[in-house]
Amino acid sequence: MTTPAAPNARMRIGLLGTGPWARNTQAPALAAHPGVQLSGVWGRRPEAAEALAAAHGVAAYTDEAGIDELLATSDAVAFALPPDIQAPLAARAAAAGCHLLMDKPIATTVAGAREIAEAAERAGVASVVFCTLRFATETAQWITEQAALDGWFTARAQWLGALYAPEANNEYAASPWRREKGGLWDVGPHVLSVLIPVLGEVTEVTAARGPAGTTHLVLRHTSGASSTVTLGLGAPVAAVGMEIELRGERGVVTLPNWGDAVGSFRAAVDALIDSVRTGVAHPCDVRFGLRLTELLARAEAGLGPVPAA
Repeated sequence: MTTPAAPNARMRIGLLGTGPWARNTQAPALAAHPGVQLSGVWGRRPEAAEALAAAHGVAAYTDEAGIDELLATSDAVAFALPPDIQAPLAARAAAAGCHLLMDKPIATTVAGAREIAEAAERAGVASVVFCTLRFATETAQWITEQAALDGWFTARAQWLGALYAPEANNEYAASPWRREKGGLWDVGPHVLSVLIPVLGEVTEVTAARGPAGTTHLVLRHTSGASSTVTLGLGAPVAAVGMEIELRGERGVVTLPNWGDAVGSFRAAVDALIDSVRTGVAHPCDVRFGLRLTELLARAEAGLGPVPAA
């Protein structure tokens, strides 16, 4: 893997994306991180890129050539873009020698995800995929503790949001890719990022449709355990909530509550810096991101065509 220009220098990280996630989480985390120099902001909308860059006192890049300019002045890049815009840009960044801090899912096609993984491997760059539950302090510790135990029998996970309810006022509802791909692709990676390290790799996937774009999954894992998963973004406001429950020889445990998205992203930045420094791949690297995309694509294919109205 490559390293920043000077061993004791702050890592120069450029930000690609200017939407709510970039504005509320990634830019504040990068700008305040003591080991990072935010090297600039690139966006598809010039006015948004200029506003976010100005808020943090860095340069804005607003066209195709600006991408290469930002990559040339960065050791790493963070992405806050729709997955299928992120994918080719991440491969391009890896080819330019930049380490990768990607959002989930890394792509919504297996080919797109594989392109990034292969580009990162060729370039020898480090990578981290920001699956929030693997980096939030409360949940990361819980996952590590449960993964160290044997005897899990089954798990139940449910993640329901109300982005599209008439009374909801959520700025992420304006995201076209979320509306198209639904909870399976938006929150599915979060749930899988918890279940896989605890129960083992997924060997079987069965998928079924629920109301308002909800997806139900039944999974079998290498440990022999099974899990059921419900994912959706179109629930009524009164029905929203997230929980993951494990049952086994030691009883029943549930995922703790968490918060502080900025702090969680800061932990992902720490993980990337550590991976660059040590040369040791992080468990949530681009190869894990590829595996998540493979599983979600398999689940989506199992749903079959959308029924006629």
